[in-house]
Amino acid sequence: MEKTYKPGAIESAWYSHWESKGYFAPQGGDASYCIALPPPNVTGSLHMGHAFQQTLMDILIRFHRMNGSNTLWQGGTDHAGIATQMVVERQLEATGKSRESEGREKFIAAVWDWKNESGSTISRQSRRLGTSMDWQRERFTMDAGLYAAVQQVFIRLYQEGLIYRGKRLVNWDPVLHTAISDLEVVTEEEDGHLWHIRYPRMDGRGHVVIATTRPETLLGDAAVAVHPADTRYRDLIGDTVQLPLVDKAIPVIADEYVDPAFGTGCVKITPAHDFNDYAIGLRHDLPLINIFTADATINAQAPPPYRGLDRYAAREQIIADLKLAGLLERTAAHKLMVPRGDRSQAVIEPYLTDQWYVKIQPLAEPAIAAVKHGDIRFVPENWRKTYFDWMHNIQDWCISRQLWWGHRIPAWYDDAGNIYVGKDEQTLRAEHQLADEVKLRQDSDVLDTWFSSALWPFATLGWPEETRELDLFYPTSVLVTGFDIIFFWVARMIMFGLKFTGNVPFREVYITGLVRDAAGQKMSKSKGNILDPIDLIDGIELDSLVAKQTAGLMQPQFAPTIEKATRKAFPRGIAAFGTDALRFTFAQLATQGRDIRFDVGRIQGYRNFCNKLWNATRFILLQIESTPLASDGDLPEGEPGPAERWIMTHLAQALTATTSALASYRFDLASQALYEFTWDEYCDWYLELAKITLSAPDTSPAREQAILLTLLHSLEILLRALHPFIPFITEELWQKLIPLAGITADTIMLQPYPAADEIPQDKAAVAEITWLKSFISGVRRIRAERDIAPGKRLAVHYQGGSREERGWLENNIACIKALARVSTISRTMQIPEAAVAAHAGDMTVLIPLAELIDPPAELTRLKRQMQPLALAKRRILSKLDNSNFISKAPAAVIARERTKLDETEKSIRHLEAQIEGMKKLMYNTGL
Repeated sequence: MEKTYKPGAIESAWYSHWESKGYFAPQGGDASYCIALPPPNVTGSLHMGHAFQQTLMDILIRFHRMNGSNTLWQGGTDHAGIATQMVVERQLEATGKSRESEGREKFIAAVWDWKNESGSTISRQSRRLGTSMDWQRERFTMDAGLYAAVQQVFIRLYQEGLIYRGKRLVNWDPVLHTAISDLEVVTEEEDGHLWHIRYPRMDGRGHVVIATTRPETLLGDAAVAVHPADTRYRDLIGDTVQLPLVDKAIPVIADEYVDPAFGTGCVKITPAHDFNDYAIGLRHDLPLINIFTADATINAQAPPPYRGLDRYAAREQIIADLKLAGLLERTAAHKLMVPRGDRSQAVIEPYLTDQWYVKIQPLAEPAIAAVKHGDIRFVPENWRKTYFDWMHNIQDWCISRQLWWGHRIPAWYDDAGNIYVGKDEQTLRAEHQLADEVKLRQDSDVLDTWFSSALWPFATLGWPEETRELDLFYPTSVLVTGFDIIFFWVARMIMFGLKFTGNVPFREVYITGLVRDAAGQKMSKSKGNILDPIDLIDGIELDSLVAKQTAGLMQPQFAPTIEKATRKAFPRGIAAFGTDALRFTFAQLATQGRDIRFDVGRIQGYRNFCNKLWNATRFILLQIESTPLASDGDLPEGEPGPAERWIMTHLAQALTATTSALASYRFDLASQALYEFTWDEYCDWYLELAKITLSAPDTSPAREQAILLTLLHSLEILLRALHPFIPFITEELWQKLIPLAGITADTIMLQPYPAADEIPQDKAAVAEITWLKSFISGVRRIRAERDIAPGKRLAVHYQGGSREERGWLENNIACIKALARVSTISRTMQIPEAAVAAHAGDMTVLIPLAELIDPPAELTRLKRQMQPLALAKRRILSKLDNSNFISKAPAAVIARERTKLDETEKSIRHLEAQIEGMKKLMYNTGL
């Protein structure tokens, strides 16, 4: 076995072995367990959110696989309509071509070529994480099976009147020329202006002043609105005002949406260019006046002077014209929330277009009931409220996108504008008995990517075919995802799953937090605080890291700032921590909080943990090599000592805590239980106790064999328990152990997960070793507090102690001397001069300090310790002497303060005794 743990040397080899052997495929079993991976974008690369969630999913999959479930982790990628189309368009532009010059058919072929050559990056990176997805079943949202499912769902919903075509406002990207979802809109605060504009009253009695952040849209105003209770404008309601720069009158209406405190309390209403105005327009039957083209330039609906101008050029011209006409009252600086497309960075325009919609309410009602009745459980449970809030206020879903890459809408039009929906033109012609001369053209739009993703849990298992996988693995067991897509994806999967299979798509939804940087900031390219999980695994030099952080910035002017911050945060680049250390870090961070603060410094701690495990295994192998196990492995009755029975009992307790925590998705508690057992109990105590006993000349062969077998079997069990969390190192070490343990198996991942009830437990041994630890720890603490050299052997006295404790002392005296660095241990009836005490159960441990310390320095130290205790006592007494506190504070609070006072006074008395003893020592020695 290599002396040093080198993760890079073992990880890729083991993953290739697992995948080539087909270990990730379902293995049979009485119960089925399935997770459907939220499909990442095919254009993307693994980011910290992916790595975090995939680690948690893999822990669950490996755990249930080892528990004997027929386990499937269904993976795949999403075709990512906008992102993928942009990638291929940029490639074409680099060669002097364009999407339009190529035409739809050639462009789609180019996208497929790109996907086949470059679209598997994220899948390869997921493998680096050790994810045990069944890659033979990997799906893509544009593959033939998904296409058949998408078509069937669209056609059926259309036939049932649940899909319709209508003209409504959408989020419009004027650069990409498509509607986009709310999730693809990033809204941030920016500096802007609030323009106060005079709208003349048609009755000639002056004007009203409205305040707007978008003066260019006044060309499409349909009304001016005030709050019905606003006494300033009560006489205006029902009158008309002149729309500035446009020769027409518009009404003044009353609507409770208007905030009287905003601006002047009088607002312009542009139903075709604002979502809130659109709702007001519907309530008041106002006309929808669209003044923009798809490029966000002014169209022919506006007065001639503004036609063809870009929206911002039109703004400047309108402001100039208002000034000239004396209609601009004033301009004020104003902070406003600006929506931008996350891909194009263009300001999104509310735009009135014809789109396809899903009538969502009939689908939402069963989905609400499924969660309400417990058919689906949210973890943490508080996300139920978020789900219900969204679902009870749900709006019809715009599902069409003006792209070429995606599932093309299966609808055709004839010259008369009739719509025909079906799987292909030939079928439609036959169904509707259309003559050959009737020309049909297919809708050029494609479906929103979330439409095909909504079918993911059942379509990936073969639906609409009745497959064995669908029967075995649907509903899936749990969905692991982020809170930001509860509505966009989780809710839609529930709605579509219930609609098309009659069952929920998953039994539980585990909502993870958002991975942020160490300061709690959201990770983003523009902030330069993104971490690449692969860099944390393999390491990266500083210059390469800087180049990566500053490449491809939307705002290149931030590059120097980002470079400076990167060099400060990672002056030596990022070390190679390995996959297992990263995975264990993620598990420890999975606290079910809303945010996950990721500090790179923590990975080093779990890299050290892996190293500790490696060294422990190496130690055990060396012990067995030097003292081979008996061939039959049988042990005489009672030969395992208390330490052996104690460690096995603690191992059983750690297993109980781990399995209980995983059942409630407390990955942090599960991993912590194993971490504490491995580091604190197994390595720091049991290996040291075993080492002393094995090296003692009077240890019997039977006892040696008991210790060796305990070392071997406890480690083998521990490696299986840790495997779901840190799969690579556990496989490597387990393979080293199994020849000695008499196990014949190909891989740890198909072994049973250890059960606590299979391990004998011994309360008496736990009591003895717990006492032993307190004795040794007490001596160590005194040594550390008094700054006594670690190598200095101490003479220890003791008083009291039960008969049982004195027996424990006698049984373990060799271990105490070795681990506490003690020369002698003797019973005393009188407290030695200047002795410091510790306690082990009912026994008082005494260490004389006269020859070990500098008395004046020790006296100073003790007095310094007294100061905060005296201050704490005064503070508590001031509370308890305060009649207001006593009369108003709850009884439990008062009791807690009195308990704190008792403990503080006890500590003071203990220190006072030590101070007096030190003074006495100094007097007796002439100091």
